[in-house]
Amino acid sequence: MPSLITPANFVTALIAVNFIAFAAFGIDKMLAEAGRRRIAESTLLLWAALGGTPGAYAGRRAFRHKTRKQPFSGQLHAIAAIQVVAVVGVWAWVWSGKPPLL
Repeated sequence: MPSLITPANFVTALIAVNFIAFAAFGIDKMLAEAGRRRIAESTLLLWAALGGTPGAYAGRRAFRHKTRKQPFSGQLHAIAAIQVVAVVGVWAWVWSGKPPLL
């Protein structure tokens, strides 16, 4: 049975998650300006945690939304830091010559 986790599928999923995170910030900003029910901060942070941190940061900048909000900003920064540590750890593990997990 072929693996469903291929580099192409992984990259496609990351692109999709980042697009959703970016769009969620834009939609939330639009809802805020209209005085309507908003997207929960936990949902915005979840999309970032699922790999959409670049999209979340891009959405914050493009829509000037949630840039000064605490503790949201701190939580987003923490997610980004954890992801950087994870990527560096995986990179170091792969380059150490150990066999792949899959």
